[in-house]
Amino acid sequence: MIRESLPDLPNPELVAVVAEKAARAAALLRNIARDYAPVVFANSLGAEDMVLTDLIWREDINIGVFSLDTGRLPVETHELIHETERHYGRKLEVYFPRHEAVEDYARLHGSHGFYGSVEARKACCHARKVEPLQRALAGKGAWVTGLRSGQSATRDKLKVISHDPVSNLVKASPLADWSETEVWIYLRANGVPYNRLHDRGYPSIGCAPCTRAIQPGEDVRAGRWWWEAPETKECGLHLVNGQLQRIALRDVEA
Repeated sequence: MIRESLPDLPNPELVAVVAEKAARAAALLRNIARDYAPVVFANSLGAEDMVLTDLIWREDINIGVFSLDTGRLPVETHELIHETERHYGRKLEVYFPRHEAVEDYARLHGSHGFYGSVEARKACCHARKVEPLQRALAGKGAWVTGLRSGQSATRDKLKVISHDPVSNLVKASPLADWSETEVWIYLRANGVPYNRLHDRGYPSIGCAPCTRAIQPGEDVRAGRWWWEAPETKECGLHLVNGQLQRIALRDVEA
């Protein structure tokens, strides 16, 4: 992983570049919070999302922070929730899937039916992620994500600001142009908690049955739904008609 290849003390010039990008991201977050309140941040507890959590809570930006507990998260992710709350002295708001939806899915597909087909996997993601997200976003003016354009083939044209036609609100991805190296420089420089699975070769972490460590040279999202083709590797949280939202809303940018 890139995290492991970083020196203990990164080049001061790189640290300065990351600090500058972090200041721009914080400015964007403040503008979104001011212009589109109420605003929430969907924290998936990955490395990128811990950068944004740190910016929002350390800068005391008026953006609510929530997570989705799918019911199948790794133990390490639950440990990070507790560590994060202790570190910042704040509580994450957590949304859970409706038990009826999970029961219906299990009756139809089985508890591990997501391995059988893309359609069955997306149905599981809908019950455990998409529907809880819809509840979390109800009544909001904008939502923030930790998406980066370099994460996968489905995110290569990601915009910092877009319009989410499904929820009909503004969607901000302040780290869209950040590299993985820049993310880890920020986390180290600011002492930000992170998921310990990152130390074991997991650059992208989702539900435990659908996430594995990657091998050297593999794409950072190769461990997510590894039995599927790269072009299908989205859970549905960021898709409109099967495509990632890429519509720029330039007049909102910081």
